[in-house]
Amino acid sequence: MSDAPDALEPIRIVALYHFTPFEDPAALRGPLLELCEKEGIKGILLLAREGINGTIAGTDEGMERVMAHIRALPGCADLESKDSRAPELPFRRMKVRLKKEIVTMGEPDIDPRQGVGRYVAPEDWNALISDPDTILIDTRNDYEVAIGTFKGAEDPKTKSFREFPEWFRRRRQELEAKGRLPKIAMFCTGGIRCEKSTSFARAEGVDEVYHLKGGILKYLETVPEEESLWEGECFVFDQRVSVKHGLEIGTHDVCHACRRPLNAHDKASPLFIQGVSCPHCHNERTEEQRRRYAERERQEALAQARRAGHLGVRQK
Repeated sequence: MSDAPDALEPIRIVALYHFTPFEDPAALRGPLLELCEKEGIKGILLLAREGINGTIAGTDEGMERVMAHIRALPGCADLESKDSRAPELPFRRMKVRLKKEIVTMGEPDIDPRQGVGRYVAPEDWNALISDPDTILIDTRNDYEVAIGTFKGAEDPKTKSFREFPEWFRRRRQELEAKGRLPKIAMFCTGGIRCEKSTSFARAEGVDEVYHLKGGILKYLETVPEEESLWEGECFVFDQRVSVKHGLEIGTHDVCHACRRPLNAHDKASPLFIQGVSCPHCHNERTEEQRRRYAERERQEALAQARRAGHLGVRQK
C-alpha cells in the first residue's frame, strides 16, 4: 500500500486472526497486554483456545515489536494480517480479552482447521459472483450490510453471528426444495467469519463452497474501483467506522450508544443526540440509560478539551 493516498499517515492499523490451538490463553494475555501498553498500541485482541483475533493500531515501530511477539505465539508463525493507515489512533484504549471463541458462532464442533471453503483471490472474485449459478451470501450482521455489500448478495438479516447457522439451514432447504444445488460464495469484513461459516457449510454436507480470501478489506484494497462490484462502504469496528475503495476512511459516523453506523440523514434526525441516541436505538433505551450516556459524553468532551489523549497520539 505504499502508493496509496494515505501511505504517509502516521498510524498503522493491523487487522489479524489466526486459528491455532492455545492450551492456556490466560497465560498469553498478560505479556501481550503489557507489551502493547509499553509500545502505545491501542485496540482489541481476543484470545481463546482456538486462536487469536483482533484489530490494533499504533506507530510502525511499536507495531513491528507487537506483531513479532504475536507471531512468536504457539502456531502463529504464518499468521497473516491486513494493514491500513490513519491520521490518528482509531481506538481509545488497549484490551486483551479471553473468550470461548475468537468469533462467536455457537457451534462448538466447528473447527476451521479441519476444513474450510475454497479461497478465492480478490482478483478472481468478480468472475465467481457474476456466475448466475452462484449464491452469494453476506455473513455479516444487518447493520454492517446496511451501509454496503456486493451487488446481488443475499442478506441474512442477522443481529449476531449466532443466528447464521439457523438461517443457513433454512435457506438451504428453500433452495433444495426448488431443485437447486448451487455454488455458494461467502464473504465478510476480514475473512474470519467465513472461516467458520464455510467450515459449517461443509459440515452440513455442502461441498461447493467458496469464500473471499482476505475479506472485503482485501478486495477494496486490491480491486480498482472502476472494476469493483462492491456497492457502498464497509463497516469496520473502530473509530474510522467505515472505509471505501483503497481503504480510504468513509463518510459514516457511529452512535456511541448502540454502535450502529450513521449517515448524514441519520444525524439530521431529531432522534439523534451526540453520544446519547440515534434513530436506530432511541426507542431501545430508557431515560436512565440516556442520562448515563449524556454524562459519559460530557466527561469525554472535557477530557478532549484538556487534550487528555482520548483519541490517541494526534488530535484533529
